[in-house]
Amino acid sequence: MIVAAYAVSPIDLIPDFIPVLGYVDDIIIVPLGILLVVKLTPPEVMNEHRATADAASVRPVSRIAAGVFIAIWFFFATFLARMLL
Repeated sequence: MIVAAYAVSPIDLIPDFIPVLGYVDDIIIVPLGILLVVKLTPPEVMNEHRATADAASVRPVSRIAAGVFIAIWFFFATFLARMLL
């Protein structure tokens, strides 16, 4: 929970506005925290939740929703291109 709070918190060890270094702490601390959580989680719990995730991995596919999102992205890309030119 602390890792998730750090990942979404606006307060960082190194502020994000510092070029390159601002994101280095996020790139290092968050994956290491996730690795620590996975290592500290009992194997029975991990196996139970992995089985649940495998059983629920069938996702509905909506081609209409995909088309809507593609159209929105295309609209904004065209709008941005026209504004810059």
